[in-house]
Amino acid sequence: MMSQPSPAPTTWRRIQTTWGLPDLTGKGRFVTANLIDSLGNGLVMAFTIVFFVKTTPLSLVAVGAALTTGRLLALPMPPFVGPLLDKYGPRAVIAAGNWISVAGFVGFLFSHAIWQIVLWQFVVQLGSTAFWMGSSPLTVLVAQGTERARWFGFVRALRNVGVGFGGAASAVALSIGTVAGLRAVMVANAVTFAIAGWLFLTWRPAGDASETADTAPAEAKRAAPAESPEEQPPGGYRTVLRDTRYLRLVAVNLSFVFASMVITVLLAVYAADNLGIGAWIVGVLVVLNTAMVALLQTLASRWIETRSPVRVLVLALLVNAAAFVLFGSLLALPGWAVIAGLLIAMILYTVAEILSSPPTSELSVMMAPEHLRGRYLAVYQLSWSIGGALAPVLLTSLLDGGALLPWVFLTAISLLAVPLVLGLDRQPTTAGVSTPAADEARIEQQQFDGEPAD
Repeated sequence: MMSQPSPAPTTWRRIQTTWGLPDLTGKGRFVTANLIDSLGNGLVMAFTIVFFVKTTPLSLVAVGAALTTGRLLALPMPPFVGPLLDKYGPRAVIAAGNWISVAGFVGFLFSHAIWQIVLWQFVVQLGSTAFWMGSSPLTVLVAQGTERARWFGFVRALRNVGVGFGGAASAVALSIGTVAGLRAVMVANAVTFAIAGWLFLTWRPAGDASETADTAPAEAKRAAPAESPEEQPPGGYRTVLRDTRYLRLVAVNLSFVFASMVITVLLAVYAADNLGIGAWIVGVLVVLNTAMVALLQTLASRWIETRSPVRVLVLALLVNAAAFVLFGSLLALPGWAVIAGLLIAMILYTVAEILSSPPTSELSVMMAPEHLRGRYLAVYQLSWSIGGALAPVLLTSLLDGGALLPWVFLTAISLLAVPLVLGLDRQPTTAGVSTPAADEARIEQQQFDGEPAD
């Protein structure tokens, strides 16, 4: 007589379905690694500048300039990481990125001069670049062809929670204020990154016996290119730059990169100097944004997975444009309506953020042929690196020229990106070359969209 199944799995599965969570079976190390890594990022984001101001004789301006210089030196690094991603796979690259960051954090402990801060900030940023370039392809590997939108949404929500808790822990540490306490937090941060790297490297897809699911894609995922070179056409960055479809995706993502800088670059100055509201409102808006992403991202992913990623991206761009129009319109509203308008605009802005993240991440991987995926993602990562470097100076310059100008600019690039999105989810081949990986990606994308494969 067969025993009745336990109701616990059914209950958990019901929770997964309701909240848009992916199947977590066999993914414990991957989930834990992302949570630990995001806690470390939360610690370091609000902590590094104060750490150097308290532990070195340097001024605040000198520390800020050194950290910025280190970041700028790391901007050209994605094209160098791309080939490593193609050769060794995302798990190895992510683990190496975390451990490179560990070396940078250890270097922070012994830094007392500007050149040392520049050097070790460059190392930390290099590790961060490697991590983010490997993150999307590793998430695709975790999903194993199913629930990709849910996995991208879940990872984003998980990291938001981790960064939030890490930031809170960092605030507690900063309130203590002793040099010994600050150094202890930096050591703890290095340890979290080291553990996360080990978890990423030792994670294996459920049921995979080869233990080489992604560490050596050239051997495990391709049929011996040395023996049958005709099956894998050669290519490099020239191939990527000839792929106009993928470059359109990069341009679209650049508009989202500029949009992502609104909270950190524009809101505080805009609210205080142009709307006449205390900077406290920015804290409220940040909490609202973080809470919405953490609570709604997985639910939105459940809705996204049944729809074309192109349509979702178009919707995200239009919602972003509406949010920016509302932000700019607040200049004409009376004082009592400005706060309500800010809250509504932030809700729209966050909805666009939630909608855009899973499809852009998924398309950045699935549109790239497998044997050149690292190089493709290197070009995609440049949209984040270059956009993140240009946005502060561009947006603040526009704001200085007129309070309405940055919102006009953000609205315009959101609307101009709409025609670039159209057609991105069809025929994801590279520069007119059909490869087995590209064909498989096309079939998977058609199945994802609910369309019959050829």
